Amino acid sequence: MPLLPLLAFLRFLAQFCATIWRELRNPDNPEFRGLLTLVLIILGTGTLFYHFVEGWRWLDSLYFSVTTLTTVGYGDLSPQTGFGKLFTIIYILSGLGVLVGFVNVLATHAIRRQSRATPKRLGNGESAPPE
Repeated sequence: MPLLPLLAFLRFLAQFCATIWRELRNPDNPEFRGLLTLVLIILGTGTLFYHFVEGWRWLDSLYFSVTTLTTVGYGDLSPQTGFGKLFTIIYILSGLGVLVGFVNVLATHAIRRQSRATPKRLGNGESAPPE
C-alpha cells in the first residue's frame, strides 16, 4: 500500500476532527452544535431501527445509515421488510438535508479559517496587511 495516500488521508482526518472539536468549543456557533446533535440523533435512530427491525448487527446498521445518508449506497445491504423500506424512504428525505446542512456549516468554517491563515496577495506579489 502506498504510504503517501495513507498519510494524506490521515492528515485530512486529523484536520476534520480538529475542525469539529474547535467548532464544538466555539460559543459563537450554536448552529454547528445543533446540526451535529441532529446528525448524531438521525444516525442513532437509523442504527437502532435497522438493528431491531431488520435484525442487522450494530456495525452493519450504522454502516447502512451512513452510506444511505451520504448517498453512497453500495447496495451490499438493503431493507427486506416493507416497514424497513418505508422507513428508509422517510429517513433519506429527512436525514439528507440535515447531513448536507452540517457538512456545509463545517466546510464554511474550515474555509473561513483557512482564508484567515493564508496571507492575501496583492497584484504585485506582495502580501496584503492583516485585517
